[in-house]
Amino acid sequence: MKILVLGSGAREHALVLALKSEDAGHELLAAPGNAGIARDAAIVAVDPNDPVSVTSFALDNDVDLVIIGPEAPLIAGVADALRERAVPVFGPGKAAAALEGSKAFAKRIMDAASVPTGRAAYARTIDEVAAAIDEFGAPYVVKADGLAAGKGVIVTSDRDAALAHAETYLPSGPVLIEEFLSGPEVSLFFLSDGDTVRALSPAQDFKRALDGDGGPNTGGMGAYSPLPWLAERFGSEEAFVAEVTETVALPVIRQLDAEGTPFIGLLYAGLILTDAGVRVIEFNARFGDPETQVVLPRLVTPLSRLLLAAANGTLEDEGQPEFSSDVAVTVVLASEGYPESPITGRALTGVDEAGEVEGVHVAHAATADADGGLVATGGRVLNVVATASDFRTARSRAYDAIGRIGLEGGHHRSDIAARVE
Repeated sequence: MKILVLGSGAREHALVLALKSEDAGHELLAAPGNAGIARDAAIVAVDPNDPVSVTSFALDNDVDLVIIGPEAPLIAGVADALRERAVPVFGPGKAAAALEGSKAFAKRIMDAASVPTGRAAYARTIDEVAAAIDEFGAPYVVKADGLAAGKGVIVTSDRDAALAHAETYLPSGPVLIEEFLSGPEVSLFFLSDGDTVRALSPAQDFKRALDGDGGPNTGGMGAYSPLPWLAERFGSEEAFVAEVTETVALPVIRQLDAEGTPFIGLLYAGLILTDAGVRVIEFNARFGDPETQVVLPRLVTPLSRLLLAAANGTLEDEGQPEFSSDVAVTVVLASEGYPESPITGRALTGVDEAGEVEGVHVAHAATADADGGLVATGGRVLNVVATASDFRTARSRAYDAIGRIGLEGGHHRSDIAARVE
């Protein structure tokens, strides 16, 4: 197939690498891509956020499938424009993508579908914010309603910090105040064709910048998959997935379909396992980053077949995706100052050497070629991904590899997947 992947991060590089690994002779295209993606796909001059540009390119070049990676093109309606011209696309339309684009919309859908989640209040003024956080009590959870690149959420016991966070986002619209839910978090992806869903393997990511879950929230500093500790509570990973499918994914997909906004693409369920049961923290309308980097390397079923079936409405013909028994760990290398004020433009060294470690590959997040070498162009720069038969070996490989990469001021967490080693 000729496949166009939209996006420029490590998630998109992971998608490209998974498609390339099928060894099916796919012609892989990407826009805008990055230095790493350019090694594995042809970069094309298309604005990924412009519905007209993407659709015209797809039609003119006989693209068989468009895969939308990040949220911005979804909110811009790129998937809608492609579907209007009968181009197979994996990604929800603008209306359904509001599940990620608006926290308030997501809460309304969850309420209508009777999906288990925490209490929430919608605040339009700082006085309403103060009243809501005082009602729910500490720790305080404040979320920007719209897209914020993974940085719109604060969880803090500092009331002043919660109010300050709200004041940052109130000029752009209301904010959501939620009750704090305690327990381990799980990310679970569902492929959907608007009617049928197929679950991928669970993963856990690490949002805080520093070891021990310290420091500010980020877009994610690492992840691992599968989650062996799920068996302690649910008997097996399969039982957990089945429960979430029945109580979360299917009700949401059916509710959106009933409202005339079918969800065709990747439903990301951010979950927390509380003492009272599984609760939804948030939904995203696309593959998560960095969880994709550890889920896809374990996928045995061809990714292209699954995504095309979802795009064409034939997912019911596909069985549950199969996964390797191997484990995967990814560690993110971030620029100095990330997430607040990352310093970019610095040279990267040792990336090829890192990729030579057994079981390791590097997914590029924010890189560019300059003067014959690589430079960092964003906050999260690279994902070092390691697979092995056990977590101890995978972690050893990942940290061996990231230790070979040089980036002035670069930092990473040293405790990714430490609890399951």
